[in-house]
Order: sequence, then structure tokens, then C-alpha cells
Amino acid sequence: MRSSLAVRTVGIAVGAALLQLIMITAFSWPAARTEPRDVPIVVAGPQAAAVAERLDRERPGAFDVRTERDETAARTALADREAYGAVVATASGPKVLTASAASPVVAQQLAALAQRLTQPAGAPTPGQGAAGQPVEDVVAADSDDPRGAGFGALALPLIMSGLAASVLLTFAIRAAAWRAAGVVLFALLGGLGVAGIAQGWLSLLPGSYLTVAGVMSLSILAVTGTVVGLAAAVGRAGIGVGTLTLLLLGNPLSAATSAPELLPQPWGDIGQLLPPGAAVTLLRSAAFFDGANAAGPVAVLAAWAVAGFVLLAVGDLRGRARDETAPDREPAMA
Repeated sequence: MRSSLAVRTVGIAVGAALLQLIMITAFSWPAARTEPRDVPIVVAGPQAAAVAERLDRERPGAFDVRTERDETAARTALADREAYGAVVATASGPKVLTASAASPVVAQQLAALAQRLTQPAGAPTPGQGAAGQPVEDVVAADSDDPRGAGFGALALPLIMSGLAASVLLTFAIRAAAWRAAGVVLFALLGGLGVAGIAQGWLSLLPGSYLTVAGVMSLSILAVTGTVVGLAAAVGRAGIGVGTLTLLLLGNPLSAATSAPELLPQPWGDIGQLLPPGAAVTLLRSAAFFDGANAAGPVAVLAAWAVAGFVLLAVGDLRGRARDETAPDREPAMA
């Protein structure tokens, strides 16, 4: 008895220690390895080719450079979420356009790049006291959240609340149809509530309230529906699988505080295929860019939500089949 209890104690302690290491790695590793990797930017103007060559020489692999004919085309690319920034070669020198709404971190790095581009090639970068940099923020982040800290903090509560709701619905509601209805109702109420707080009280997001609420609801539906479906199809282990996938992978890889191109690859791309990353990207598009490039993240979130409901239906059918094939219980003795 004591030996089995000792083995169980050691096993739990070792398992918890391994889980702790996984969690620390999952949350710290992407942040520690954040740097530009093929970040899409535009170079425009008569000297665009020379500027692009200099960028490739000084920051190899950092930018995926595309050339445009003029500043107007460059601004359009930023507004359509086709690039994070632009370098416009003018007669007076390079001018840098940023879109801090897409990623404040990338915008800061492009501002530093502007300071470097104003210097001759090979010259040392000037210090903080240098002359003003020719930088314009074309699509700015919300004035009450210029660094995106509040925006980045939205992802984790959405996941945690979705996981909590999934557990409650799984254990408190037996009927699959009512469980599905609970998921939908929670997503609708949660989307309206979170959007109200984010836009009204905290003032983190511009744009249409109903549009932002719709994005929130779809995000919550994807998270909650996935875990409820896994729990129905797999059992309690499904809750663990869903939690590990969304919390340990989805949250740190969501790029909520940076950008997918700043994360080690292919993890940045994988993060966009998970609900947290798709939700962050869709929310940026809906709030700041009039829905530009929203089709991809909408498809990802819808696919996860549909998969969750399919799993819920499969689990319900399996449960009914077990109930029908189970032998009838003998009547109790008088």
C-alpha cells in the first residue's frame, strides 16, 4: 500500500514538474526569440531598387520587400494589410510609413530603421539625441493603447473563460443539444460583453461595436466549441487535450503582442491556424483595417467551431449507441 502510494506521489510530482517546464518553454521561448523574419514591407519611389538592396544587405532575412510605383500605392498596401510598413524614396531622403495598428513592435523597429536609412551606408547608427526621423504612422493603434499592451492582454482571458465555460457545460449539462445551445449562448453574450468592455470602458479598440462583438463571439465559439466537442468525443482527456492545444500552444503563438513574422518559423504560421492567433488577426483587421484580409482568420475560426460541434454530435451518437446495446438491468429483488 505504501509502495503504491509512494510511486503515485513520485509520478504526480515528476509529471507536474515536466508540465511546468513545458509551460515555461511555451510562454517564454517565443518571446525570447522575437525578431523580424521576412516581415512584409513595401519600398516605393524612383530609388526603390537601391533601398531594397540596402535593406537586404544590412538586414538579411528580416524583410520580405515588395516594390511599388509611388507613395500612394505604398499607403494602399498598408491599409489593405498587405505590408507592415513602407520605405518611400524621396528627393530629400527615405521616408518610412508604419501601421502600428498591425503591430506596434514592428512599427517601432521600422522607426529605428528610418533613423538608420537617413545615414550613409555603413555609417554607425546615431544615438537617441539624433535629429527627428521621417516616420508617419498611416494606420495608428488606438490612442488610449498606443503600444498595444491592452490589446495583447485580451487573448488569454478569452481562452481561459472559454475553457472554464467548456468544463461547466460538459459536467453540468448532459444533453448534447442543450450543451450546444449553451456554447452558442455563451459565445453571443461573451462577445457582446467583451466588446463593450474593450471599446467602452477600456477604449482599446475603434470600429463598429457590432463588428467587434461578432469577432469576439466567433472567437469564443471556436474555443468553447472545440473543447466541449473534444470532451464529448474523447471524455475527460479531451478537456486536457483542448487546454494544452489552446493554452500552451495557441496563446504564446498568437502573436497578440508582436506579429506572426516575428516568431520563430514555422511556429508563427502554426499559431495563425489555431483559434487564439486567428482571433487576434481577425480582431486587428475588423477594428483597424475595415476587414482587410479577414477571410483567412474567419475560415480558421469557423472551421474550429464546426469541428467542435461535429465532435459533440459524434460523442452524443456514441453515447446513445452504448446505451442501446447495454444489457438491461435485472429488476431488483423484493
